[in-house]
Amino acid sequence: MSERDIPSWILSLDSEDIEFIRKFIVNSGSLKSLAKEYGVSYPTVRLRLDRLIQKIKISHHNQPEPLVDFIKKLAIEERITLEDARLIIKKYKAEKDGN
Repeated sequence: MSERDIPSWILSLDSEDIEFIRKFIVNSGSLKSLAKEYGVSYPTVRLRLDRLIQKIKISHHNQPEPLVDFIKKLAIEERITLEDARLIIKKYKAEKDGN
């Protein structure tokens, strides 16, 4: 299997995300077991899974926009606020469209 055969959403994930998915599968999708393995609470694992789901959804749309995806990823990881992400994306799209 070559890299071009691997879905782009998988390639967009970092190694920690891939490891989380592996552990999720090995634990039969049990968030309770996963929380125990990571030594964290169930809500912490649930939040991580929710963020991972958002990352996958972002990278799995038809017309990828790497900058927009990156900005959304920063917001998901709470490195920037959601409102800041919206403003940056709005400004980027306006400039890209020539407005």
